[in-house]
Amino acid sequence: MFLTGRQAEILEIAKAEGRVQVEELANRFSVTPQTIRKDLNDLCEGRALTRVHGGAIFPSGTENVKYEARRSIAATEKQAIGRAAAALIPDNSSLFINIGTTTEAVGEALLDHRELMVITNNINVANRLRLFPSIEVVISGGVVRGSDGGIVGEAAVDFIRQFKVDYAVIGASAIDADGALLDFDFREVKVAQAIIANARNVILVSDSSKFDRNAPVRIGHLSQVHTFITDRCPLQSLRDICAEHDVQLIETDADTVSE
Repeated sequence: MFLTGRQAEILEIAKAEGRVQVEELANRFSVTPQTIRKDLNDLCEGRALTRVHGGAIFPSGTENVKYEARRSIAATEKQAIGRAAAALIPDNSSLFINIGTTTEAVGEALLDHRELMVITNNINVANRLRLFPSIEVVISGGVVRGSDGGIVGEAAVDFIRQFKVDYAVIGASAIDADGALLDFDFREVKVAQAIIANARNVILVSDSSKFDRNAPVRIGHLSQVHTFITDRCPLQSLRDICAEHDVQLIETDADTVSE
């Protein structure tokens, strides 16, 4: 799904406000309501939004947003999160990188590292990092999801369990106020749980839009990670969990680190 500049901005507005209205968007962008309706129809066909009478809403519940639309959401924030995570990972390290557009941003930020061993179930990460001879890429077996290039299933879980690595970079589709880390595909969750169990240091990367979403399958809990990197964390309950369980909280927008 290719998004125009206006469609990407509409998606950001919907993410921030939860809902967009045709007439308000037409006024905002100085275009006709018909043009906005076409934009919304395109976004809804790509499952980036859900159509309702008079507009559209940002989706939540049981189905994830399509991959290309997810890449467009908070793209600048994801890049900053990726750089912050990469700064924590030294050369000569081994690490897991899980499925997700934010974890892919971490992979992109690792390109200047040396002597890394990267084990991943993300085809997009593997395809990017394989071009750099100083990074050894090991890719898991399993079922490849056509929607985003993620590798899932029991074969991927068994593969991950063969390793014990220095770092793991994981994401989540949603984060509840009680610290629950959530996703949509139970097969992906099983792989994420195996990754958490077989890493010495777990880095959770997630932009702040994940605080406004819901997903049905539990990965684990914020207290299980060592570092949580986000653009901003407005929920005091999550800050309290980080403080109580010695989770390092890094907010890239605030350029501050709370420990």
